[in-house]
Amino acid sequence: MYSMSSRFVLSNCFVLMLWLALSGFMLSPSLIPRDQILAGGPPKDGIPALNHPKMESSDAADRWLADSDLVLGVVADGQARAYPIRILNWHEIVNDKIGNHAFVVTYCPLCGSGMVFDIADQFGVSGLLYQSDVLLYDRKTESLWSQLMMQAVTGSRAGEKLTSMPIHHGSWQAWKAVHPQTMVLSRETTYRRDYSRNPYVGYEDSSATYFPINHHDSRLHAKTWVLALSMAGRHKAWPINRLIQQGSHRERWGDIELMFEIHGDSIQVKDTSSAQLLPATRLYWFAWSTFHPDTELAKD
Repeated sequence: MYSMSSRFVLSNCFVLMLWLALSGFMLSPSLIPRDQILAGGPPKDGIPALNHPKMESSDAADRWLADSDLVLGVVADGQARAYPIRILNWHEIVNDKIGNHAFVVTYCPLCGSGMVFDIADQFGVSGLLYQSDVLLYDRKTESLWSQLMMQAVTGSRAGEKLTSMPIHHGSWQAWKAVHPQTMVLSRETTYRRDYSRNPYVGYEDSSATYFPINHHDSRLHAKTWVLALSMAGRHKAWPINRLIQQGSHRERWGDIELMFEIHGDSIQVKDTSSAQLLPATRLYWFAWSTFHPDTELAKD
């Protein structure tokens, strides 16, 4: 769990230098300002990533997951898996594989952003943040990777891109209704964590962020949930509640016609010309607008 105080902020430069010395992370070359890489609280791997995770059936998960609990849902090689936010709050990264398809599940509690990347590398939680977003690191080179920038930002792999997979980020009820045979990340992680407790209780209801960000966009409350999409260098966000009220519909965005398929709080976006499912991201408005200050905002 991340934490912050004024004293922590003032001493962050010293803490960061100490952590880098202990962790071995190299910040050269760096694609982001080094003084904006912040120590989040836990050290390197203090938030432990899950590797080769144990899965259980939908029926078994129903014994402890509430219908309203949020999950990240993934389909790969025809198989569905769900990763409860209850668990991701404590681990943030799951290195997983379905058949021959390897991928990494990532979640940043501070940004509310869940993203799954199509990559075979093993990742860990660095304990560092950029613009309040988690910085991952790959275990081969220990380069740092920005989740929301979807690329390596320091080290020998700086500039290398990540490919995002389409996912469901919504309620357990909505996911299992569409994928009743889904497997679910088990609470048997080998770590002693209280997965019934939310370590970030109250955070969603506040307009404040634990860590400083460069850009503040007042068009929406900072913690408004939005569905965001980037295509051809353009960025756009749709408030989740507004999409749910509209229901399934089509709308144009430039030269593209998008199809929003909405079932409960499950929202998927397709390019109608190809019927391809697009990798939209659900997250807090402040996080999206910080990384994409030029983003368009859907109107009523």
